[in-house]
Amino acid sequence: MPPESPPPGSPAEWLRRARSDLTLARLSPPDGVLREDLCFHAQQAAEKALKALWVALEQPVPRTHNLKTLLEGLPPRLAIPDSVRRAASLTVYAVLTRYPADLEPVTPDEHREAVEQAEAVVRWVETTLASPA
Repeated sequence: MPPESPPPGSPAEWLRRARSDLTLARLSPPDGVLREDLCFHAQQAAEKALKALWVALEQPVPRTHNLKTLLEGLPPRLAIPDSVRRAASLTVYAVLTRYPADLEPVTPDEHREAVEQAEAVVRWVETTLASPA
């Protein structure tokens, strides 16, 4: 029997989905897979992790893909590390990479950086949620 899923919309479910996106983002692109698509999953991992935090704080989750907006809306009492703030640059992958456009192909270094930024966000959210309020 598969493990029970967290309740829909719960912080745990948002984090489960963030981790799933992070797993996809970490892939070395197999034949036919664009790095841009993997960077989209890096952005999604960061976005879903931040939204897990919004839910845990019992705040209405903003309907945005903009990571800077999600970070700036968090309570000032949360010490947001610079490594997490830098992840706001992942926002570019939220929409532009989903459609053919005049976008330069993502390099291996850019892909690695996107994954590292997403990992920083997911780790920070996990640590923040595990800490007593």
